[in-house]
Amino acid sequence: MSIPPPPPPSGPPGWGAQPSYGHTIEHPNGVTILVLGILSLVVCGVLGPFAWSMGNKARAEMRANPGVTYSNEGMITAGRICGMVATAMLALVAVMFVIFILLALVGAAAGG
Repeated sequence: MSIPPPPPPSGPPGWGAQPSYGHTIEHPNGVTILVLGILSLVVCGVLGPFAWSMGNKARAEMRANPGVTYSNEGMITAGRICGMVATAMLALVAVMFVIFILLALVGAAAGG
């Protein structure tokens, strides 16, 4: 007596089999969002808007599937918040840079 093969996975490509109601899965972009969020704070602030945007998209996907529990929702939230903070810091630095340039131009015009 042989065991029949399992049914093929169903659902969107790349997600594998869709779990039935109440199962726990990981969102495929959870680690990426967290890494981008941390790197945006530590290394390169330009990554902040990408982490924020990807976090919002993942959050919307999670809310579109209320019957599925995601085990890495905390990672997505942390990466999204890190992206928000890095984006705010990036905007602040950009505003300070513009003010500095304007003050330098006014000082050069007044001194010359």
